[in-house]
Amino acid sequence: MNILQAKGNWNIVKGKLKQRFARLAEDELHFREGKEDELIGRIQKRSGEAKEKVAGIIAECCGCNHESRI
Repeated sequence: MNILQAKGNWNIVKGKLKQRFARLAEDELHFREGKEDELIGRIQKRSGEAKEKVAGIIAECCGCNHESRI
């Protein structure tokens, strides 16, 4: 499973990300197909984590392998 496949369960993933990054606002977690890097960038900017770490956390939250997202 990749990040695009997770969009069907996005509300669950959003909840897990909010637990992990309590400072994230709802509008920072908007998912748009083809804009995965923007989502990662918004979370990265707010959390201060490295891009690779954020992508890994998203992958962990949705149960997918972040290396297969591209």
